[in-house]
Amino acid sequence: MKTQAVMAVALASTLAVANPVVAQDRAGWPDNFTVGTASQGGTYFAYGAGWANFVAENLGVSGGAEITGGPMQNMALVHTGDLKFGLTTMGPARESMDGNSPIAPGMKMDNVCAMFPMYETPFSVTALTSSGITSISDIPDGATIGFGPAGSTSDTYFPRMMETLGVNFERRNGSWSDLGTQLQDGLIDVIAFAAGIPIPAVSQLEVQTDVNIIGMTDAEAKKVVDNFPVSEFIIPANTYQSLEKESRVVSMWNFAMANCDVPESLVYEITKLTMENNERMVSIHKAAQFSIPENYTKNKVLPWHKGAARWFNENGYTIEQSKIK
Repeated sequence: MKTQAVMAVALASTLAVANPVVAQDRAGWPDNFTVGTASQGGTYFAYGAGWANFVAENLGVSGGAEITGGPMQNMALVHTGDLKFGLTTMGPARESMDGNSPIAPGMKMDNVCAMFPMYETPFSVTALTSSGITSISDIPDGATIGFGPAGSTSDTYFPRMMETLGVNFERRNGSWSDLGTQLQDGLIDVIAFAAGIPIPAVSQLEVQTDVNIIGMTDAEAKKVVDNFPVSEFIIPANTYQSLEKESRVVSMWNFAMANCDVPESLVYEITKLTMENNERMVSIHKAAQFSIPENYTKNKVLPWHKGAARWFNENGYTIEQSKIK
């Protein structure tokens, strides 16, 4: 009997570890949730879909990803409560909070709270090797450039960057997968990607054809950094088969976000699960190697959700009360 009792206690302890939220306060938790991502073929969709499944499996709440137009639309959907969670980039987040979103001009989207850091979004250009385009300065006058979905991070900032660098172009929007097909078919000249690396659409392209993954010169990178809310970034050579050496570009940080009215206990458990299981997150997408607590300081735009802030503060990552909503 004593042995059985010990085994029962051990089993109970094991179950408590495997299912840490069983005894948690689940008041107000939704029966299901959806994460706003972006178009298929981009990192947001791969990362967001995998993360949603990971959360659903471990917290016992049905969840999944929704294809959207990207950060700007996600800000709007999360602000209004149409989606409880979403992924965004700091630049579009700032513009949306200030009421400068092209999706809803004048609407200050201030009911959006940060959950945890994701990764940096590098801005880089891809062209077919057969085009002869090996640098930004090689892009011919009037070239057709694919900038991703309308309202995406790339579509919001890359056209302005190109103009700053003196590139004259025709603008094309579409999902990353669709733009990849258009590039192969010769319907567009280059694609201006802004997504976490490796970008699924680029990896797929280089399997099917020869491509040039184009970075920026020191002077180009400096000019862009001086004019936009970005920092310099190096794409490692081993990111893509087509890269023979590292590539200098610029980047912008991404964060997962929640509607500020989502229950504190739910956001706490999601943040805890995500921040304490980086190896599992990396198995979802390599970009998640940067989804670590230490990068919480990269959020200089969004207020923190009280559930997320509680986890960070409990684990030695100080978030001041004035930054929590």
